[in-house]
Amino acid sequence: MAVKRLNHAVLYVRDVERTVGFYREALGFEVVAQFPGAAFLQVPGSHNDHDLGLFEVGPNAGPSAAGRSTVGLYHLAWEVETLGELATVAERLGAMSALVGASDHATTKALYAKDPDGIEFEVSWLVPAELIDDDVLAAKATTRPLDLAGEIARYGADRPGLQSVLYDTVTQPGP
Repeated sequence: MAVKRLNHAVLYVRDVERTVGFYREALGFEVVAQFPGAAFLQVPGSHNDHDLGLFEVGPNAGPSAAGRSTVGLYHLAWEVETLGELATVAERLGAMSALVGASDHATTKALYAKDPDGIEFEVSWLVPAELIDDDVLAAKATTRPLDLAGEIARYGADRPGLQSVLYDTVTQPGP
C-alpha cells in the first residue's frame, strides 16, 4: 500500500472570514461548507470533498513557532496547470503584498507567499516529464531565482505541467 496524493490540508487561523477571503482572492478557492468558526474550501474542478479546511482559534493566537523553536509544517504546495496561470497568481499575490519569494528548482517553478496569519504556501508549475533533459536534471541540485518571463518563453504560457498531463492521461478515455 502506498499513499497516492494529499487529499486536503487543515489550518488553524485567527479569523476564518478573513482567511476565506484571502484564499478566494489569491488562489480562487470556493467555500463548499461553512459554520461558525470553520470553513471548508475547494479549488474549482477538484474531486475532493474539500481541499482546505480552516478552523478559527481567535485573534489572540500567537504566531506559529514552527521551524524557529518548534517542529511543524513549513508550507503547503498548490499546483497550477500552466506557466500563464503561475504568472497570473504571481501578479495577484504581489498586488496583495503576500508574495515573499519565487524560485526555480529546475523541474519545478515556484512562488512562495504568506496568508494573513503568516502561514507560508507555495504555488508551483512542474516541468512535463518529456521536457526534462540532462540540462534540467543537472540544474536540479541548485535553486535559482525564478525568471518567470524566461520560463514562459522557454516552455510556453499554455503548456500543461507534469501533474496536469498525468491527470489527463488517467482520466481521459482511451481510443
